[in-house]
Amino acid sequence: MLDQILVILGITTLIMISPGPDMVIVMRNTIIGGRAAGLKSSLGVLTGNLVHITYCAIGIGLLISQSILAFNILKYAGAAYLIYLGVMSFFASDTKLSVRDLEPRAVSQRWFLQGFLNNILNPKGTLFYLGVFTMVITPETATGTTLLLVAIMMAVSAAFWIFFVFTLDTGIVRRVLERGQKLVNRIFGGLLIFLGIRVAFLER
Repeated sequence: MLDQILVILGITTLIMISPGPDMVIVMRNTIIGGRAAGLKSSLGVLTGNLVHITYCAIGIGLLISQSILAFNILKYAGAAYLIYLGVMSFFASDTKLSVRDLEPRAVSQRWFLQGFLNNILNPKGTLFYLGVFTMVITPETATGTTLLLVAIMMAVSAAFWIFFVFTLDTGIVRRVLERGQKLVNRIFGGLLIFLGIRVAFLER
């Protein structure tokens, strides 16, 4: 079990520090809406991770990975969503970074939903967790061990997002970003569009 724990710690850490759609959307929302928006987006991402883990654990992930139609539906839906967010961000060059004057409930729902949809529509999430449940957590793994390994994955992910959001929302970082507001919006818009195009051409 120690070997499994070390492997889970290693691959989860590596996947978290690798730039991707989740990191971009959490970074973008933290810059726009502050720490609360970043944490709510992160919670959406983590909820999406739990969905991936659940269906991979019961075998649907294997079906998606083997079905060209199911994989393509997921892939193109995810690509379209990323491109949509990118276009909206790219052309919102005059939008203020602070949205603390917006209605709190609407903001809360928006940040969480963006993080959740961004994660759940990313086919790489399916492939990552399918790999974990194929190579590390197998049907022979005891239920207790499986729950422990899943808890470790979620704990590492949660710790990363908390550190990431709190660091990004520090005063000095925010002041630097606010000075280049238009450029920041366009950079994130371009990144999201680029990631959407990459997802659209993703092979199984």
